[in-house]
Amino acid sequence: MLLGKRAVITGGGQGIGKGIARRLLAEGWKVVLAEHDAEAGEQAVRELAPLGELHFIATDVASEAEVANLAQEVLATFGGLDLLVNNAGIMIRKPLTELSPEEWQRVLGVNLTGPFLCARAFAPALRQAGGAIVNIASTRAHMSEPDTEAYAASKGGLVALTHALAVSLGPQVRVNCISPGWIDVSAWHKGGVAGQEPLSTADHRQHPAGRVGIPEDVAALACWLAAEESGFVTGAEFVLDGGMTRKMIYA
Repeated sequence: MLLGKRAVITGGGQGIGKGIARRLLAEGWKVVLAEHDAEAGEQAVRELAPLGELHFIATDVASEAEVANLAQEVLATFGGLDLLVNNAGIMIRKPLTELSPEEWQRVLGVNLTGPFLCARAFAPALRQAGGAIVNIASTRAHMSEPDTEAYAASKGGLVALTHALAVSLGPQVRVNCISPGWIDVSAWHKGGVAGQEPLSTADHRQHPAGRVGIPEDVAALACWLAAEESGFVTGAEFVLDGGMTRKMIYA
């Protein structure tokens, strides 16, 4: 266990971010959830607070002012920071000819500018602590479905931002990214699994690993990347997709 370590998780109120928060709390970390959805953030605190010290700060990571406020509050509360998990992300799925420049900018603002702003704001504290940054990208950085241009571009940019930050912030701060594939987060949304379609046998069997991923898979890797055991790992991307991006699929 890494008792007393301090972490910020953006988009930590739901999905993968919430899963990472639960794992870190179980390992003795102090955690701040930086979440834009106040309802989700408050619900996550009610659920996870029994596990350890947990705080929620409402934050739109695309806003420079709100990220500055986040950093100020975190450093006032914790006195420093050991881990930044840039997890917040959104998708606007529309045909290219219908996607507005404003929608394009909003997706890039949250998914790519947000990690830049957070890394910039917390860099001095992370350097002082010898900390780490874990960015949550996506296999969409390497493969696409139709009508996902903004999301794919933002995640591809985040992979590149990862190695740029690793070079700029090293050796004091290690920076890596995880690119998840299909992760079943249905039970990790606010309100739980109500209204969610159950996964089928075919959903699982199409993965070379034999199943769809779960948030705990991402959380385990994120915790390893934050630990001293991964001290020689920086600037790297870890594709966590059950083997799907290595599978040839012909119609």
